[in-house]
Amino acid sequence: MLKLGVNVDHVATLREARYRGRNFGEPDPVDAALLCERAGAHGITVHLREDRRHIQDRDVWKLKQSINTRLNLEMAASKEILAIALQLKPHSVCIVPERRLEITTEGGLNVKANIDVIKEFREQLNEAGIIVSLFIDPEPYQIEASVSVGAQCVELHTGQYCENFNNIARREQELQKLQTAARLAHEAGLQVNAGHGLNYVNLPLLLQRVPFLEELNIGHSIISRAVFVGIETAVKEMLNLMAGYNPIKPEHSTLNRQ
Repeated sequence: MLKLGVNVDHVATLREARYRGRNFGEPDPVDAALLCERAGAHGITVHLREDRRHIQDRDVWKLKQSINTRLNLEMAASKEILAIALQLKPHSVCIVPERRLEITTEGGLNVKANIDVIKEFREQLNEAGIIVSLFIDPEPYQIEASVSVGAQCVELHTGQYCENFNNIARREQELQKLQTAARLAHEAGLQVNAGHGLNYVNLPLLLQRVPFLEELNIGHSIISRAVFVGIETAVKEMLNLMAGYNPIKPEHSTLNRQ
């Protein structure tokens, strides 16, 4: 079964817009996470950024204590955040690139150019019993590098597919890259996850075409939809789109074609 990890970062973004620098405020991302679980989400994802622009340290500790599903911590290859992760012991860590001026994560992690550093982080996280995923662009050389550092998972960056969804030629090109990357990662023994920019419109086609997916991490579109229908309904609608996915032959799945 294809699993859904809901990223609640932007619940914290809304809180920080008014309560920045305070030790309280609303909406609470932990409350949001509990509602996502109640709606059927298989895990909760948060990104503890070095600048603490949305999720705060207190959020990750409270999430670890409160949720019943899996906590996936996104983090840069930062020694400060690594120390927190080793104490927190989430179910999994996804190492992502991080730049101060970006609004959200732009592009995948360049594993090939940072093999020694990422391997060191992976080893320490694994020794603490934490599964390690790498957020990468769907490029064969990044998959090879991910294998070489010993990661258990890759999360394929779907941003270019989503950004070019209305450009049929470019969309097809990006889908083919994702197909190839998913097959190579699966053949190499990696768990294949995907995320970034996925929403209620572009997800069905991705699931029709890209094989071997085990988990999707989706945040912004679910939180945006929740403004109008509530977070539990938004999660259930996303899960409904994911139902029937065939990881071996997605073109034969029962998903509605668009």
